[in-house]
Amino acid sequence: MEIEKTADGSYTLFVPELDEHYHSVKGALTESEHIFINMGLKHSSAPTPRILEIGFGTGLNAFLTSLEAEKDNRSIFYTTIEKYPLDMETIKLLDYPELIAPEESELFYSIHNAGWNSPQTISGNFTIEKIEGDFTEYRFRNGYDIIYFDAFAPEKQPEMWSQTLFNNLYEVLNDGGILTTYCAKGVVRRMLQEAGFIVERLPGPPGGKREILRGTKKATDK
Repeated sequence: MEIEKTADGSYTLFVPELDEHYHSVKGALTESEHIFINMGLKHSSAPTPRILEIGFGTGLNAFLTSLEAEKDNRSIFYTTIEKYPLDMETIKLLDYPELIAPEESELFYSIHNAGWNSPQTISGNFTIEKIEGDFTEYRFRNGYDIIYFDAFAPEKQPEMWSQTLFNNLYEVLNDGGILTTYCAKGVVRRMLQEAGFIVERLPGPPGGKREILRGTKKATDK
């Protein structure tokens, strides 16, 4: 595992075995803020959203979400699943709090120090449930409002991008719930549509991918 600086000054990890980065080299922070916060969390009208993240990774998405929860005084229950948790030494080298919100470094490390496989209250507005497990085999409970789909690319981890798995995610979403992902490949868009999502192709993050995808579960479905 190697640490690399991305174009916006934030860091990401490179996995030589997969020849893959955890985030866009065009900007790790810019990518996460755009796709998951601006196009996901801020787009949801749920007053107390329940979020499911596929791929906890560096914890960047969770940290940004917790900051929004505090800023908006909006209670969020955040569930995330990760098969290969990172060690704290690697997390510290990424130095996200210093770049994003130095005054909230305690919040960032509280998220990473939270125990696995049981809900942990991090602040008055943010509770996290970190699941150490395999997304392809895990059955989630129903009742999510937002899904951050942040797995490695389909060509790197094809088992994470299947019709069955997208069907399952559609089922656990509340009516009107949304799924956002950085991957705008036609095959992914068609699988989301086959699962039942109304799919939008949206502009990608500044300086990054041209398009991203957001899927919405029809509010009339029961």
